[in-house]
Amino acid sequence: MKELIEFLVKALVDDPSGVNITEVQGDKITLYELRVSKEDIGKVIGKKGRTAGAIRTIINAVSTKQGKRAQLEIIE
Repeated sequence: MKELIEFLVKALVDDPSGVNITEVQGDKITLYELRVSKEDIGKVIGKKGRTAGAIRTIINAVSTKQGKRAQLEIIE
């Protein structure tokens, strides 16, 4: 899952080396913390949060298919 998020986000940003994803395992859910450079934060969030919402939808679909739960948090 972490590789999928990394692939999607690196395709969007200008500085792929600034993408950092941290995986936090919980009891019932896995939290992915996404950090990008300040210049690219708007590209990841998108207008009215549509890009971030689309990424979250993909993550939820994949995790549900695997029988797990996942959540993406974008950290500035």
